Amino acid sequence: MQKLDLNDFSLPFDEPNKERPYGHCLVAGIDKYPRRIVRKMSRKVIMKRIAIRPFVKVVNYNHIMPTRYNFETREENSFNGIKESVTMETAKPAKRLNTKYAVKKIFQDKYKAGKSKWFFTKLRF
Repeated sequence: MQKLDLNDFSLPFDEPNKERPYGHCLVAGIDKYPRRIVRKMSRKVIMKRIAIRPFVKVVNYNHIMPTRYNFETREENSFNGIKESVTMETAKPAKRLNTKYAVKKIFQDKYKAGKSKWFFTKLRF
């Protein structure tokens, strides 16, 4: 079982449908967070350690734990790439792999930019 929190990007679907008779949301988040690096590591080791593994899944609202964290630039074009690449059609198992690659690229670009470092760390409870 995977811990989900609102540290991830989500698209809400409040109305139940035939497939899912409950309120749910489409969540894109980080499954494997980047690890710490030090100066003496080689370039190859650094690239391996900063790799991010994303996930894309549909989740019931009851299984999401809200936190006090908020992504400060949500209204700006920080999530536009994710909003375009993650939809209910692309979250289906046949297309999910390509969606994960797109989300991984967006998350890694944000990580390398160096802003919002808390977003790329595990939440400790």
